[in-house]
Order: sequence, then C-alpha cells, then structure tokens
Amino acid sequence: MKMNISISESQLICEAKICGCFNNKRIVYGFSEPVHSLCIDRKQLLLSQIQACRNLLNYTTDKLEQLVVEKEIDELNSLC
Repeated sequence: MKMNISISESQLICEAKICGCFNNKRIVYGFSEPVHSLCIDRKQLLLSQIQACRNLLNYTTDKLEQLVVEKEIDELNSLC
C-alpha cells in the first residue's frame, strides 16, 4: 500500500490572544500545524501572526486592546 500526502499550501493555524494587566497588555500566540509539516519559513510565520491579529481585532471591543492589537500588526508588518 502506497500513501501519497500532498498539501498545496501550509495549514498552519495561528491563534492570537490578549493577556496581561491593565497597562501591560500584550499579544500571545498559539500554533498548531499538521503532523507531517516539518518546517515553517519566517515569512509564513509572520503572515500567520498578522492574520491571527486581524481576526482578533474583529472581536476586540475595548479601545486599549484595539490599540495593542493594531500596534502588534504594525510591528509584524515592518518585519515582513
């Protein structure tokens, strides 16, 4: 029995969350990837983090948290 596994694009799943106290909020990330994925390049990782932050921004209602997420997106974009 032969098994061929092919993936057209990476299926890296990145989730962003806001944590921290009142004036010390920051973004943390959780990653999950397919079992057969061996490596992820830097640009792909940064793009996954940016998309996770954009998703988080859609659900953020607190103005301070929105600023934290927007700042994180700007910093990640500067690294791409």
